[in-house]
Amino acid sequence: MVHDLLATKASSAEPATIRTRVRIPLAFGDGYRTPADVFTFNGLVDGREHLMLGLGDWENSDSEPLVRLHSECLTGDVFGSQRCDCGPQLREAVERIAAAGGFLLYLRQEGRGIGLYEKLDAYALQDQGLDTYAANTALGRKEDERDYSAAAQMLHAFGADRVRLLTNNPDKTLRLAELGVEVTEQIPTGVYATAYNLRYLQAKRDHTAHTIELPPLLAAS
Repeated sequence: MVHDLLATKASSAEPATIRTRVRIPLAFGDGYRTPADVFTFNGLVDGREHLMLGLGDWENSDSEPLVRLHSECLTGDVFGSQRCDCGPQLREAVERIAAAGGFLLYLRQEGRGIGLYEKLDAYALQDQGLDTYAANTALGRKEDERDYSAAAQMLHAFGADRVRLLTNNPDKTLRLAELGVEVTEQIPTGVYATAYNLRYLQAKRDHTAHTIELPPLLAAS
């Protein structure tokens, strides 16, 4: 499997090093603002341009910073698509991490790793009745092709070997543990259910055990 090969490479590769640090003031559409220290890296095992955002008083946070691994979602993060919950989760994560002190890792693995165009192809298949996972496999891809080896390298570069993870996805916790990052607490995000993403959220809850509790009216619809 791809993530197994990358994990093997990560374990034998040189540690990732910080390439650039730059201060960026963040501003969201609802008026929330906060500064972020944005880091780029050399030596990431997959060669992609992932980012780490240091939020709040991250330099003086405790030994278990609050962390989110956020997979890039152009449609949700940038255009506000309601077919997923990625944009609201990103917005929530930035504020919660800024309050606690910690890191948001923005990982360039669109569409659970299959890329933007094929994600949109998968959307077309979902419009024909497939769920989000079946649509990926119908395209000849895996249900989830993401790998977190580079994320672990980024955390190790900051000595963040024990973290509190902001996620509804138990697979992220397991993958980080395999890569030498202990998750001492898995903290769920909010649930951002709409008429457009209900089947998507149900699939994540039922197929991959995401910790999602759907509002009763939506769950019954």
